[in-house]
Amino acid sequence: MLEQLNETLHFTKNWQQQLAEAFVNIEDLCHYLGLSPKVLAVSDAASKDFPLRVPLSFAASMQKGDPNDPLLRQVLPIEDELILYPGFSNDPVGDLPSATQIGVLHKYQGRVLFINTGSCAINCRYCFRRNFPYSDLQLSKQHENAGIHYINEHPDVSEVILSGGDPLLLSDSRLAKLIQELSAIEHLKRIRIHSRLPIVLPARITDEFINTLCNSSKQIVMVIHCNHANELNSRVIEAFKLLQNRNIILFNQSVLLKGVNDNLTVLSELSEQLFSLGIIPYYLHLLDKATGTGHFDVPKAYALQLLEQLQNTLPGYLVPKLVTEQAGGLSKQPVHLL
Repeated sequence: MLEQLNETLHFTKNWQQQLAEAFVNIEDLCHYLGLSPKVLAVSDAASKDFPLRVPLSFAASMQKGDPNDPLLRQVLPIEDELILYPGFSNDPVGDLPSATQIGVLHKYQGRVLFINTGSCAINCRYCFRRNFPYSDLQLSKQHENAGIHYINEHPDVSEVILSGGDPLLLSDSRLAKLIQELSAIEHLKRIRIHSRLPIVLPARITDEFINTLCNSSKQIVMVIHCNHANELNSRVIEAFKLLQNRNIILFNQSVLLKGVNDNLTVLSELSEQLFSLGIIPYYLHLLDKATGTGHFDVPKAYALQLLEQLQNTLPGYLVPKLVTEQAGGLSKQPVHLL
């Protein structure tokens, strides 16, 4: 009863307070879920390399007592992360060679990506930037002007992607300033925001934040990151409604993860639920081969089988594009059926 009371109280707090109360200790998360660390093959060594961080809003959607819960698998540091797999590296998608300015990645024609922060509200164990040198490349306040200048000098750039880390961890005032400066660039058409916060910390979607987006003269697109329908709790759904009420366009991207969503039923349910909430299933990524993530890898041949099953089961507009990203590529590469 006391635990339920504390949980209810937690969700009355603002997003910064909720973030400050996130689980950062393996034992605390296991206790909350009624699980013993001994049956989960948890690894303190893996947690030291890439710390545990899980907001209660996300943990509350996990099935208590289930060691195989698909949401828990995404965030729990385990011994498998210490296995070195051939072909896995610290920069699997070639971000570093594309860093044309501090915090600016110019990999694809017409689009640049701003690394706004190295921080996330949640540390997903499959993260392709888990080994990224954020201290060298994130877009600090001192380097924002250089990034804005870079875009001004490249009239072929029509879209800016705010990424990270997670750009929604910036304060409203910092985001407002950045969006205002980007909106003043005449040749920009769109500002795209990639964020996991609407899923893992929906309290971040406040009226103040939405007003910041709506004050822009540019089209705003938000790409959320949801891997499993169980992530779509009532607080997340309410956050989506707030965004859609102000005409923010929403897409979803997922990562195909072994033991999380690598079956037809889970992927079908995810697409159906997303679309019922007004969100377009956009991308289904093959795993980016970052060091420490090999246990999540789904073979390409099996991924193609799943894609075929999805195409035979769902309307075409509910089938996300199966894609992979390769270092040096000119775009994300579709993975096609033969």
